[in-house]
Amino acid sequence: MSSCIFPGSFDPLTVGHLDLIQRCARMFDGVVVAVMCNPEKRSAFSPEERVDMIRKCVRGLKNVSVIHSEGLTIDAARREGVQVMVRGVRNEVDFGMEVQLATINRHLSQGMETLLLPTLPQYAWVSSSIVREAAQYGGRIEGLVPGEILEDVRKRFAR
Repeated sequence: MSSCIFPGSFDPLTVGHLDLIQRCARMFDGVVVAVMCNPEKRSAFSPEERVDMIRKCVRGLKNVSVIHSEGLTIDAARREGVQVMVRGVRNEVDFGMEVQLATINRHLSQGMETLLLPTLPQYAWVSSSIVREAAQYGGRIEGLVPGEILEDVRKRFAR
């Protein structure tokens, strides 16, 4: 059975993230979406809130599970029995960073493969940080986050 892990902070999940999850669900028998915590970042949503929001959005995808993990992503992959990590790439800056991460993950795991999946052009400019900033200032975030969590994100940043 082929499975992958798709890690990220997902703070919040964007339409680009959801598109990548859906594409992974068509390519793999199982997809583990791993909500990772980066101690360097101040999150708008708790890990539990992020897991709940992602679960709302992937309800119809029977081969997708959502977990929360801390520490190294490769440790989460090991616990889940997964040897392939999928990472989204929006642009050349992402590509450079992701190649570096893939290389260190392969070194640390002695075998973890990383699949870099380019985002669709219409999502290449969408990021969680852009969503947070737009929401914080009352901007229109429709089309940036999945409809299932639009109100959750709006409420978090309501003035």
